[in-house]
Amino acid sequence: MGCGAFPFGRRRFWGRSGPARAARFAAAAPLGGPSGAGGSRGRRQTRPRRHIAHEVVDPSRLGADGLGAEATLLQFSTELCARCPHVHRTLAAVADSRQGVRHLDVDLTHRPDIARHFHVLQTPTTLILDRDGVVQTRFGGVPGRDVIELELARLTGEPARA
Repeated sequence: MGCGAFPFGRRRFWGRSGPARAARFAAAAPLGGPSGAGGSRGRRQTRPRRHIAHEVVDPSRLGADGLGAEATLLQFSTELCARCPHVHRTLAAVADSRQGVRHLDVDLTHRPDIARHFHVLQTPTTLILDRDGVVQTRFGGVPGRDVIELELARLTGEPARA
């Protein structure tokens, strides 16, 4: 039998050279290459999502004693997440620079029930809650500080900070 996923052999499928090989390669490239459907995935995931189910979050379920007076930055992370410490530092700095904004970091490593409840499929995932604990914005991936500031300004009515 052939090699790998090519039952008739890789060389026979791709050919040795020429326009036919180039055409087969061009047809297969969008399936897994960075120029294909998955190439823009990272950029699209860090955009804020506002059209979400506006659920009221109970801080005691997350192991917190309360929410921020104006807003809460709720971060979901795991122990093995390489990007989570950077996001933690960014969100903590934003929360420290704004009056009434609190940052909560929930480790989902040992809390799969919370991950299922909030439909967390990747870490870090960040939710921005209003003063009542209602989910207003959701970020999947690493959000930029400027985008977080703009969302907080939209939510609290304060001007955005740089």
